[in-house]
Amino acid sequence: MSLSAIAVRQDPGSVGLDLAAIKNRQQGAWASGDYAVVGTTLQIVGEELCEALDLRAGQKVLDVAAGNGNVSLAAARRWCDVLATDYVPALLDRARERAIAERLDIKFREADAEALPFADGSFDVVVSTFGVMFTPDQDRSAAELVRVCKSGGKIGMANWTPEGFIGQLFKTIGKHVPPPPDGKSPALWGTRARIADMFDVHAVSIKTAQRNFVFRYRSPEHWLEIFKTYYGPVLKAFGALEPARQAALQCDLIALIGRFNRADDSSMVVPSEYLEVVITVR
Repeated sequence: MSLSAIAVRQDPGSVGLDLAAIKNRQQGAWASGDYAVVGTTLQIVGEELCEALDLRAGQKVLDVAAGNGNVSLAAARRWCDVLATDYVPALLDRARERAIAERLDIKFREADAEALPFADGSFDVVVSTFGVMFTPDQDRSAAELVRVCKSGGKIGMANWTPEGFIGQLFKTIGKHVPPPPDGKSPALWGTRARIADMFDVHAVSIKTAQRNFVFRYRSPEHWLEIFKTYYGPVLKAFGALEPARQAALQCDLIALIGRFNRADDSSMVVPSEYLEVVITVR
């Protein structure tokens, strides 16, 4: 599908925002810590998305905002021709290390999800798990996913929902470190309404399913220590606060875990809802 066939609408929430500045801050956040420590625990989501897409050997697959490569590895295990992209080179390095360790043939390229450096209709399947949802210009990113996917191809995504644990995590952080005014929440990508708004005009079909990824840690405190150390957005949030306000944020996060934790011992077993999306492109 050509770019001219795609209505790239300006995100109403982006009017008056310095999207470049927001993107630079986000890039700095995801480059901090070591997301791969958290990301590798999410591997099952990539496997399930590949099954939902019914991938076939030999298909050309583009992983957008690939992070440390969960969907890329899953697709390569199914003998697909995989290209993993991200705008954080350090994350691609982690994905490359994993591919080498498993002897999987994956190509890597630094790329911005809002301006993918590929020709129209270059890929059979375009995927993103908990990645493209964080782009500042949501409509432009959605348009890019459609543009690089061939007619009759598929777009597959896993996006945290607003009501789920990670959606509520970002809401809690926002109370202590306010996001840019008028910016759209990334968690909107986890709603059927927003997916329909961005993709309906370009889709033969849109299939969605609400699923859960379960965070399993030794304790709530263990989860908090890992996320404060390795998960960029949480690390940056604590770094932006003075000690008293850090303590208040920590208290709120422990309380949030308490709302979701289904463990009956001292450990943490927290389901986090996400929306699995499979779009067949016109």
